[in-house]
Amino acid sequence: MVRLDYLNLTYKEIGEVGLDIKDIEIFAKKAYEMMLKKPYKELDFLNLHNQDLLKIKQLSSKAKDYDYFIILGIGGSALGPKVILEALSPFHNLRRKPKVFVYDNVDPVTFKNIIEIVDLKRTLINVISKSGTTVETLASFLILWKMIRDKKLNVRQHFVFTTDPEKGSLRVLANEYGIPTLEIPKNIVGRYSVLSPVGVFLAEIIGTESESLLEGAKDISEKALNDDLSENSMAIFASCTYLMDTMKGRRILVFLPYSDRLKSLSEWFCQLWAESLGKEGKGPTPYPSLGTTDQHSQLQLWMEGPEDKVILFVCIENHNSQEEIPQEFHNIEGLKYLGGHTLSELINIEQLATEMALTMSKKPNFKLVIPRLNAYYLGQLFQFLQISTAMTGFLYNVNPFNQPGVELGKRLTYGAMGRRGFEEEAEKIKKYLRRKI
Repeated sequence: MVRLDYLNLTYKEIGEVGLDIKDIEIFAKKAYEMMLKKPYKELDFLNLHNQDLLKIKQLSSKAKDYDYFIILGIGGSALGPKVILEALSPFHNLRRKPKVFVYDNVDPVTFKNIIEIVDLKRTLINVISKSGTTVETLASFLILWKMIRDKKLNVRQHFVFTTDPEKGSLRVLANEYGIPTLEIPKNIVGRYSVLSPVGVFLAEIIGTESESLLEGAKDISEKALNDDLSENSMAIFASCTYLMDTMKGRRILVFLPYSDRLKSLSEWFCQLWAESLGKEGKGPTPYPSLGTTDQHSQLQLWMEGPEDKVILFVCIENHNSQEEIPQEFHNIEGLKYLGGHTLSELINIEQLATEMALTMSKKPNFKLVIPRLNAYYLGQLFQFLQISTAMTGFLYNVNPFNQPGVELGKRLTYGAMGRRGFEEEAEKIKKYLRRKI
């Protein structure tokens, strides 16, 4: 199982800047009890291991006949699939088909480069939007829809919509044109949707058995419902991060995985954490990082900068590769000592050394450890972090499933783009642009 080691957050290890074990246990129990009492229907993400995979497998089997697969999405609709791709099939496009492109912005140059690479006749496009109104996703969809139709291609053979079961623009189009669809369950919020068809469809396309992802998630969900805190690491995680902020003023959480394959997990986690907890003036700021790379760019700040950070390591015990460092240049001590070790050994030692350096300097840090990186343990990681985030939200007494702070930006975008019903926002845009120094 994913293992949480929080010893280096305690008074015993780092003194006055650390937490009392009794306080951690009190608030961990509170987080667990609040999760059981909260009526949020969005907690349905705990049960995604029960979803029916038949349609996903049928569509993914057909998708493998294509040479290219494009995902159109943003936020949780793209970050989760990116993690699955990079964690479970690194350098995928250099090794296998279909080649996968995740277009998660509206950068015109990126779009142009993708279109120049793919052959649309041999491309399947997965449009992902729960609401069916996501402006960035719909904009790129409209361009590709026209391109497909201009080539006299059958839209039913080149699009799959992943969206709400009943409503939204994509559902309307799916019904009218017979586009195949995958349903994001009604109560699943975008940033908690990676284990829904949003991520599972891509997992199947790249050759991953989604059952393994979901089995890992199931095992973690069962732990989250355990009132024995020695078994419920998610409640401990929530308690520690909450107390480090509210009692110790540690308002920045550095997410530091030691694997290139988990670099995208940093981005995914930061969206999950920030959008779930950043409300009413509350919530620690997430800070994406990567070990060992950022030991050479950020560690100096963590060691001697402002006392406002907590470091969360994500460690892999077995990297499934034992690339040995050769014993060469015996007369040069700066090279000689490396011989006979492996890269796997080195990356884990670098993590340990960084952890010890932080602890010896009284800098709060803790770590998540997984035995190896495969579909089962990735499913555990996803679910562990999702549940921990929700529990932390309950301790802050905020709703971890809404995002009221992003609505104004959306409304202003609609106004600037001329959407009916947003004329007032359009006037505000015009007034804003007339400002002068």
